[in-house]
Amino acid sequence: MHFPRFAATIAASCMLALPAWAQQLIASAASPGNVLSVEVQVDGMGKLAYGVKRKGKDIIAPSRLGFNLANAMKLDGGFSLRWQAVSEHDSTWEQPWGERQFVRNHYRELRVDLEQKNRAGRQITVVFRIYDDGVGFRYEFPAQKQLPTTEITDELTEFTVAQPATAWWIPASELPGLEEEIRKAPLKEIGIANTPLTLRLDDGTHIAFHEAALVDYATMWLRKVDGQKLRAMLAPSPSGPAVVRKGAFTTPWRTMQIADDAAGLYMSDLVLNLNEPNKLGDVSWVKPSKFVGVWWQMHLNSGTWNAGPKHAATTANTKKYIDFAAQNGMRGVLVEGWNKGWESDWGHGGADFSFTQPYPDFDLPGLAAYAKSKGVRLIGHHETGANIVAYEKQMDAAYRLYAKLGVDSIKSGYVHEAGTALFTGRDGKPRYGHYDSQEGVRHFVKAVTEAAKYKLSIDTHEPVKDTGLRRTYPNWLTREGARGVEYNAWGNPPNSVDHEAKLVFTRMLSGPMDYTPGVLSLVGADGKTFNSTQAKQLANYVVIYSPIQMAADLPENYEKYPAAFKFIRDVPTDWADTRVLNGAVGNYVTIARKDRASQDWYVGAVTDAQGRSLPLPLDFLDKGKRYTAEIYRDGDQADYRTARRFDLVTETKTVTAADTLQLRLAPGGGQAIRLTPQK
Repeated sequence: MHFPRFAATIAASCMLALPAWAQQLIASAASPGNVLSVEVQVDGMGKLAYGVKRKGKDIIAPSRLGFNLANAMKLDGGFSLRWQAVSEHDSTWEQPWGERQFVRNHYRELRVDLEQKNRAGRQITVVFRIYDDGVGFRYEFPAQKQLPTTEITDELTEFTVAQPATAWWIPASELPGLEEEIRKAPLKEIGIANTPLTLRLDDGTHIAFHEAALVDYATMWLRKVDGQKLRAMLAPSPSGPAVVRKGAFTTPWRTMQIADDAAGLYMSDLVLNLNEPNKLGDVSWVKPSKFVGVWWQMHLNSGTWNAGPKHAATTANTKKYIDFAAQNGMRGVLVEGWNKGWESDWGHGGADFSFTQPYPDFDLPGLAAYAKSKGVRLIGHHETGANIVAYEKQMDAAYRLYAKLGVDSIKSGYVHEAGTALFTGRDGKPRYGHYDSQEGVRHFVKAVTEAAKYKLSIDTHEPVKDTGLRRTYPNWLTREGARGVEYNAWGNPPNSVDHEAKLVFTRMLSGPMDYTPGVLSLVGADGKTFNSTQAKQLANYVVIYSPIQMAADLPENYEKYPAAFKFIRDVPTDWADTRVLNGAVGNYVTIARKDRASQDWYVGAVTDAQGRSLPLPLDFLDKGKRYTAEIYRDGDQADYRTARRFDLVTETKTVTAADTLQLRLAPGGGQAIRLTPQK
């Protein structure tokens, strides 16, 4: 870019007169409603810093910006301002599916163009987008002969939290699939954290740190470096610097969702808005829906992935699930263990998997046709064992096969031990490393974009974390990326009683989660019991969002509990609107969502080990209308610690927008409600 230089010249000349410790403001801007503001500073050595204020009060104290490079002097210090500009943007866009149909994107953008004159005039731009509910910023590298290739070893971006804070977080670089237990600690005591990292400041303000539009770049972790100062840490590459890019490029956005309370965090669309619009064109072939499958049998040890006497993915067994799905309005049937290769030590390599050859007892073409005749679709399954080298060699043939058979969605898996994913390195050789490295990130995007060519949707398990790319690639329907329900089958420990109330305000801030809810039997392998009541299992369909939701339990258990199963059959997976009505991280949450295909609203509320009574004002309903409320609640003596966890009361009431219901949640409990307009 070329701009008039007089303002930049004045700023630069003033800067050079400063002592090294002094800070000079060179650019600033506020959000459209003047709730948040950003200031950019340089010191006398030309080092960059930014800060964030909320309603005039420091939220992020001055924090460093910059990079260490492997192939050139660092991008840190010696900066002078070339130009700065502020603009405003306000638009509304439509999601093809999602938590709400229409999303407003209203921000002010601050662009700060900088130059390192003492480094041959190297240039970089920092772009801030400032919303009333958060801030995103990224670095833009122009094409320049002074730096034709950028090799980043370390990103110096910092977040200095201005007040004492409590953090909810999971460690980075540990269990693959982001499946660590969510921890709570004072911010000053955390280690290397993955994101979203959620904070509650002493004054009650909540912040969630994350990133948006993670493409061709290493995942950002956060490490606590001093007191309440966090610094970006890029997932390492096995092939040298964490990030290598040629020519012009942009980094992912570093994001901060900021709200008065936990509920406000989940109501923010910041991460989605910072992603590019849909690149796929018409995506009417992407179908939000519910599904069943043989998955839970394996986790109960009553079925196996590999062939043998307990093989779950047989033609006869799959037909039973197809019939059950057709009878109960479920669109999909997920079949894991259908393909050859499960006898190998697949969790430590996956080299023997075939993604086109079924076991002899699984008639893939016949079952796909049988499902279609019943109005049902098979959901494909590709477990890779994180052997990305082997998977990419078969990917096109596997996608082509599914498309030919009418299988239009795939659950993919990347089970492995941390740091042992196998992908092609920058030198063209197989390399073991972190799946959230730049190489791993490239693969996940490749898998989704290649699938789109065949009109296939993807549900990624053991994924790289969600950063809102579903806006750009709407066939990336959902991901796992946290401890799912299977930990209640065999986990040691199983998911804690406050797990869902944590997920909403941590993992769910990044995007949809395939949590596999709805286990009404409340029992896992070897008699392990869930930290949940039956009512909470129903509430999870509203509380834990995913455009595809599994009815995870065995069909015989749904037949055993028909009253509860009715809600699972009825609840949709695609929403016109979403409201978080209350919540506290790890304690409780109540969410209302409006069905996109009708005028019905659904409410889900869950709590931790403490029983609660929560008011539910119904003012989100249309005024002047009467609604029938179908209520699924904990019985008066329900308790997740006893046999009374099965106590479920169903009742109906007539209500209006002027009414307030009182939600009674048992310890470990929940409540689910369907609200239908009366004709």
